Amino acid sequence: MPNPSSPGLRSKRPLTGGVWPPLDPTDWLPGLTGTPWRTGHPMDYDSGGLHSTKAKGNLSSRSSLWRFVIDPQPNFNNVSSLQEDSNASPQDNLVLNRTLNAENASQSAEGGVSGRLTSGPYPYIINEPDKCPEGEAPPFLVLLIATEARQVEARDAIRQTWGNESVTPGIGIARLFLLGANEGQLGHLQQKMLEAESLRHHDIIQQDFLDAYNNLTVKTLMGMNWVALHCRRASYVMKTDSDMFVNTEYLIHKLLRPLLKKRDFFTGNNMRGFAPNRNENSKWYMSQELYPSDKYPTFCSGTGYVFSGDLAGKVYRASLSIQHLHLEDVYVGICLARLGLEPVPPPNEFLFNHWRVSYSSCKYSHLITSHGFHPSELIKYWNHLQINKHHACINSLKEKMGRLHQGRAQ
Repeated sequence: MPNPSSPGLRSKRPLTGGVWPPLDPTDWLPGLTGTPWRTGHPMDYDSGGLHSTKAKGNLSSRSSLWRFVIDPQPNFNNVSSLQEDSNASPQDNLVLNRTLNAENASQSAEGGVSGRLTSGPYPYIINEPDKCPEGEAPPFLVLLIATEARQVEARDAIRQTWGNESVTPGIGIARLFLLGANEGQLGHLQQKMLEAESLRHHDIIQQDFLDAYNNLTVKTLMGMNWVALHCRRASYVMKTDSDMFVNTEYLIHKLLRPLLKKRDFFTGNNMRGFAPNRNENSKWYMSQELYPSDKYPTFCSGTGYVFSGDLAGKVYRASLSIQHLHLEDVYVGICLARLGLEPVPPPNEFLFNHWRVSYSSCKYSHLITSHGFHPSELIKYWNHLQINKHHACINSLKEKMGRLHQGRAQ
C-alpha cells in the first residue's frame, strides 16, 4: 500500500476532467511518519480507519472463525440498487443523491457517463497498450496493483508469487503495477530505474500525476480506465496493494469460475453503513464540505476488491461527474452508488481480510487476501503454501495433535 508519508501532493499537471484536487496529507494524517512495511500493525493502513488493530488482530488468531471458510459455495444475488438498501432511509438516500450531484462536481469534456473514453487528464509516462492483444483470448483476470517506484522488492516478490501470470495453468492473468510520478533528484533516479524495470517485465503503467497517498483515487481510476480502453474483454479485475498476500488460485477456482454473474459484479470486504469521520485530528477525517452526507454508501476495503470487467469503464465514467475524494475505497463505493449498484458480500466474510491473518497453510489455502506483508515474508509463506496446499488442513491438524501429544508426554 502506498505510504501516507509520501512528500507533496500537488499535481504535476493541472487537474482537469472532473478530477478533484487532493488534500494536504498533514490535514488528515497529523504526525504520521509511517514506514512502507508495518507488519507489526496490520490495521494501521486500513481502508477507512474504522477498526482497531487489536480487535482484528485478535480475530485473526481465533481458529474457530475459520470453521466455515473451507470450500464456500458462492451464492450471489443480483447486485442491489441504491433504492433497495433496506438500511437506508428515504432521507439518507436524498442526502446521498445530493452529494452525488454536488454543484462542484464537474462534467468532463470526455462526454460524461456516455461519451467516448480517453486516457484521462494525465499523459502516460509508461504504458502497456498491447498487454491484451485484440487477436488473442482476453485474460480471465486483470490484477491492478497500487505501488510506488521505490517498492522494487515488493514488485519482484509479487511477480514470483501470487502475481505470476502463469500461476494458474489454463487461466489467463494480466498483471499491472499502477504508479504516478515522483519529483526531485531521487525521483529522477527512480524513474530511470522504473523505465528499465518496465522494459524487462512489461507490467507497469504510469501517468504524470504526483505519486502520493492522497492521489490513490487517481491511481485506481487510471487502472480502471486502462482496462476499459485496452482490455475491455477481461472477465474480472482485482484491485489490490503491494503489501498484500493474495491467494490467486483460490480466488479464481473457488470464487470467480463458479460464478454465474458476469456483469455489474463487485465484491470484497464489505463496509456497510459506515459514517464519515468528522474528527479533524483523525487520519481519515472527511469534512462536511467535501462529503455532506452522514453515511457512506456500501464500499469494499481498498486492500483488495474484485469486479467484473464491464464495471471498469462504468466506474470510470461515473467518476467524471463526481468530485474526487482522497479515500479511494469510499470513492469507488460512491461511484457504484451513482450507477445504482452496491457491492455484494462474498460467500464467506473471512475470504477478504484487510488485516494480517496469522499464517497457517490451512487458513491461507482457504482465504483470498491478507494484509501487511514484507516481500521476504510473502515469498516464504507463498512457497510454503504451494508445497502444502493440497493437504494443508490435514498437515495442520497433525502438527497440532503432535504438539498436544508432546505436551502430555512431558
